Amino acid sequence: MFTRTVRWLAAPVVARAVAAAGLTLGNPLTAADAGAKRPAKARNVIFINGDGMAAAQREAARLYYAGLDGQLTMDKLPVSGQLTTSPHDPKSPVTDSAAAATAWATGEKTYNGAISVDVDGNPLPTLGAQAKAAGKATGLVTTAQVTDASPAAFFSNTANRSAQDEIARQYVEVTKPDVILGGGEDWWLPAGTAGAYPDKPAEDPTEASKGTKGDLISRAKQGGYQYVSTAAQLEAARGKKLLGLFGNEELFQQRREGEGDVYNPPVSLATMTTKALGTLAQDRDGFFLFVEEEGVDEFAHENNGTRMLQALGELEKAVAVARNYAAVHPDTLVVVTGDHECGGLTVEDTGSTDESGDGISAEDGPFAIKNSSLTFTLDWTTSGHTGVDVPVTAYGPLADRFTGKHPNTYVHDVLSQALTRH
Repeated sequence: MFTRTVRWLAAPVVARAVAAAGLTLGNPLTAADAGAKRPAKARNVIFINGDGMAAAQREAARLYYAGLDGQLTMDKLPVSGQLTTSPHDPKSPVTDSAAAATAWATGEKTYNGAISVDVDGNPLPTLGAQAKAAGKATGLVTTAQVTDASPAAFFSNTANRSAQDEIARQYVEVTKPDVILGGGEDWWLPAGTAGAYPDKPAEDPTEASKGTKGDLISRAKQGGYQYVSTAAQLEAARGKKLLGLFGNEELFQQRREGEGDVYNPPVSLATMTTKALGTLAQDRDGFFLFVEEEGVDEFAHENNGTRMLQALGELEKAVAVARNYAAVHPDTLVVVTGDHECGGLTVEDTGSTDESGDGISAEDGPFAIKNSSLTFTLDWTTSGHTGVDVPVTAYGPLADRFTGKHPNTYVHDVLSQALTRH
């Protein structure tokens, strides 16, 4: 075993990203911030999902990036609580991302695989559509496909999360989020019609255009979206409607350690979040922005601690962008949570017996604890999801509502207060 390292983005780079959207990097959250009088109503909402992230993932990231006595930005948010995650699925008490995000977006529990439909398959009103109806700008940012389960639940309705081309069609023709940034170009183009990203790339020959709804990128352009596919194009983009697709599928390669695993998105989550905020902030009625780091879940499925920590580091930088935006826009609510836990993860002392054995659930590490000679080990118990609670932390108007333990549908109860017309 060896001590792994993950490269951390230097502070000046984060500062430039924030400044690019007209934001200001504030000081770390202080007791004065937490106790300061804030507006009673939230005009803007930034909802951040660390897919697959529960308490063990957050603690591993804290040790790795902040040290024994340090804190992550996501853990400095002054209000914290817990969410339960169980679905209403006849076959399982453990949720998938679709049922979990549906609970957030609609306030109703449903079966695994459902995208904002009830247990009978009937469409449910979503927060994304409600925010748009209230006159707010809306957007989604993810390192997954933009049509993957979590963002899809806020802006579409379908009985099967696999229908990603139908989800894309609904984005363009029905709910029309103003900003759409992430991966998944393959679902926006007909089979055999490659776009900016070629079919069957060397890193994953299974990826290829596969849509059945026509050329949805062209349709988006006709609907007023500016389309971008590179970091340079994103930086140069202007206007109020933006579609950016930066890969065939996810913006990384999710595999076991040393087996072609890559986490190096063409555009970072923090950069996409910064651009989305700068774009959505043009709406005087406020906005709703969904932000997701998918790599936490995907690499946890592979029991790949190195890449999972890397994805957690990128999530933390995106949280810092959101937190600093809210610090200078006090009518902004920031919420950070996870849809479920993945990997059955625990943080252990290095050198302890590996109770879970070899194979997919073997121990992983050791990993360095920042500013310490100590290390820690990650011990996996599964390659799937588990049913443990997930932490939720929040900052801004209505944040205090997240104190205590609640079902995941409670997210909808709180956010709907800010995202519907009063």
